[in-house]
Amino acid sequence: MFIEFFFLLREYKLNVSIKEWLDLMEALDKGLAGPSLLDFYHLCRSVLVKSEADYDKFDLAFAEYFKDFSSPFEIPEEVWKWLNGGMKSKEELYDKIDPNAPKYQLEELKQMLEQRLKEQRSCHRGGNYWIGTEGISVLGHGGFAEQGIRIGGESRYRSALQIANERAFRDFRQDNIIDTRQFQVALRKLRHYSSTVDAPKTELDIDGTIKETTENGGFLKLVFEKPRKNTVKLLLLFDSDGSMLRYSKLCSGLFQAVHKANHFSDLKVYYFHNCIYEHLYTSPHCIRGEWEDTEKVLNTLGSEYRVIFIGDGAMAPTELFKPGGNCRIGLYNELPGIYWLQRIRDKYPHHIWLNPIEESAWDHAYGHVTINAIREMFPMFELSLDGLEKGIKKLLVNR
Repeated sequence: MFIEFFFLLREYKLNVSIKEWLDLMEALDKGLAGPSLLDFYHLCRSVLVKSEADYDKFDLAFAEYFKDFSSPFEIPEEVWKWLNGGMKSKEELYDKIDPNAPKYQLEELKQMLEQRLKEQRSCHRGGNYWIGTEGISVLGHGGFAEQGIRIGGESRYRSALQIANERAFRDFRQDNIIDTRQFQVALRKLRHYSSTVDAPKTELDIDGTIKETTENGGFLKLVFEKPRKNTVKLLLLFDSDGSMLRYSKLCSGLFQAVHKANHFSDLKVYYFHNCIYEHLYTSPHCIRGEWEDTEKVLNTLGSEYRVIFIGDGAMAPTELFKPGGNCRIGLYNELPGIYWLQRIRDKYPHHIWLNPIEESAWDHAYGHVTINAIREMFPMFELSLDGLEKGIKKLLVNR
């Protein structure tokens, strides 16, 4: 069954063993794949893929093999067809913007979407009520409402409270070398904070050798030192999907550099979408159920871990400050996101936040309210080479 898929995975350089493939076949025989292609995708990935660095290869192979299949989604097919149409000019749409348009809470938007799906019978472009494109409706895409639930399309204001079309985040691949070298050089500074092992002097001291050779009239004089033991423990928390998609290449460079570095005695990586709530995801896809309880992570990882957040911090204020602000449909957070950020700040004295948005825009970019609230809790640095170097210095001396 699916033997062509097996060989296609091999073509994409995925090291899938015969045993793993037989395990997948056994899982299919037992009905563990569920009724949909999406369920089958998650089963295959969990059985066949050993590292998150291979997720992208798996996604490419899966997409090629199943390119002629369609997968049902909770948004009816008719709605998707209605949303695929020509677009008016920006000038025409700007003329329709209502500066006094009402502001909705997330629960109100969810109820509106549910009601429109029951009522709507045709395509709509423009207007302010139905699911459609253009116009100022808070449901659909391609319009100029400043908040709402985006269904497909691209965000104009980066402010949709809910993205109904959950796109799979382009995963971080370790074989991508763009910008990785520069990040590695910056991360190498962590080595200077590793403790010295009580052992013979077997490691070449570059600086000492240069100094002694210079003082020795240019004749080489090697200097050795005791080896260092990697004692730095690092917890990386990546914001994934949504507005962070535009920064995926930059974040990928940092991700690869961290994984290629050998400066850490332990490295933990988790993901979140916009803000941290009761769960931390174990992959950048932020798939429901593929997570660990945030409380468990805090109880498991000691305060000696250095914590680095990577995210733009831009979100609706309700996502940060309110219970129920989680923008994922079907997930309700009893405690506001700011509670969990404060817990992490208080547990780990060494922490920084790396923001891919240019520092000069933090005070006026979309989400500046939440960005500045986060800046009050965590030292924030721009996710650039210079910002990373400053952040690492702060991370390792912060008390």
